[in-house]
Amino acid sequence: MTATPIAVVTGASSGIGAATARSLAAAGYHVVLTARRKERVETIAAELTEAGHRATAHALDVTDRAAVDALAASLDGSGPVQVLVNNAGGALGADPVATGDPADWRQMFEVNVIGTLNVTQALLPALTASGDGTVVVLSSTAGHATYEGGAGYVAAKHGEHVLAETLRLEIVGTPVRVIEIAPGMVKTEGFATTRFRGDAEKAAKVYEGVAQPLTAEDVADTVTWAVTRPAHVNIDLLVVRPRAQASNTKVHRER
Repeated sequence: MTATPIAVVTGASSGIGAATARSLAAAGYHVVLTARRKERVETIAAELTEAGHRATAHALDVTDRAAVDALAASLDGSGPVQVLVNNAGGALGADPVATGDPADWRQMFEVNVIGTLNVTQALLPALTASGDGTVVVLSSTAGHATYEGGAGYVAAKHGEHVLAETLRLEIVGTPVRVIEIAPGMVKTEGFATTRFRGDAEKAAKVYEGVAQPLTAEDVADTVTWAVTRPAHVNIDLLVVRPRAQASNTKVHRER
């Protein structure tokens, strides 16, 4: 019997990560959900298992390299590790460069860039050994264009974009694809609230007047589509925005 291919999803406790885990499970993968919130990923894994899918929960802080290496070791012998979705990340603050908190910048860089580096490095041998591996980097349109008040997050996402682009060059010729998905405005339960440190009013203003921002499920569907293309097809970069958003700074808002 052929072993079920494994897909590892970081930041899978909510939002895009949770939606992607559900989507990949429905596509036939044994999904390994990782996030710092152990109880949350265990709940989602149980939900998927009850629905007849294969899912495993693993508490993980992607900035903790020892913990990341332990995750990689735990997967040895569990089946072919074919997919890694680097979703863990996030934004902190919306301050201009002149007054931005270096601690916020450092944290964003650690999670978005170093976290992606840690997990990719740890799982790349298994992805290669599978004979048909895929590394997905969930970046952002912030990784491709700047906007005022977002320099820290923009810098981190540009770093993540360059990581994906460089990795693709370095491993060409191996059986591993590198796919970057760059979403624009996505309304999830936590992104903007976290960015504004729990200020629900500020978070709501991000989406004010936008009839239909993207949902986590929209992005998850995009990830699953890209991952399930034939092995010889590499979706280098896919930018996905709601129809109401033409750029990071041009959004149609209904009044």
